[in-house]
Amino acid sequence: MDEMLYRLAEEVGKALQQRSMMLAAAESCTGGWVCEAVTAVPGSSGWFDRGFITYTNEAKQEMLGVSAATLANFGAVSEQTAREMASGTLKNSRAQAALAVSGVAGPGGGTVEKPVGTVCFSWGLANDAVSSETRIFAGERSEVRRQAVAYALQGLLARLE
Repeated sequence: MDEMLYRLAEEVGKALQQRSMMLAAAESCTGGWVCEAVTAVPGSSGWFDRGFITYTNEAKQEMLGVSAATLANFGAVSEQTAREMASGTLKNSRAQAALAVSGVAGPGGGTVEKPVGTVCFSWGLANDAVSSETRIFAGERSEVRRQAVAYALQGLLARLE
C-alpha cells in the first residue's frame, strides 16, 4: 500500500470514528482503489461499510440509481453523474458519508471536452447537500488513478472537518 494513501485513509477513519459515521464509496475509473486504501487500515470495519465498483453505465444505473437521462445528457464522466453516484451510495448502504469517483484514466477514451486525466468527484454526508468537483490530473493511467484516490480521500476529510 502506498504510504501517502494509507495515511490519508487512516485520517479519514479517525475523522469518521470521531463522528460515529460510516463510509461507503462508489468508484468507476479507480476500480476499487479507494476501498483498497481504506481497508488496508486495521479496524476499518468500524468505519467503512461497503464499496460499489460501477465501471459500466448499466452498473451505475442498477446499483446506484443513476438515471439514464443523466448519463445520456452529461456522460459517465460528469459532476451530475458523480453526484447521483454519491446519493445512490448513501441510499444503498448503511453509511452516513459517501464519496464517488468517475473519470477518464487513459491512455485512451479522452475527448477535447474531457481529456485523459479528467476525473469527477462527489461527496455526500447524510442530511447534507452533495457536493462535486472536477479535476484534470497529469500522468499515465496509474498516476491519474492514484491522484484521484488521494483527491477523493482529501475531499472527504475536508468535508468532515
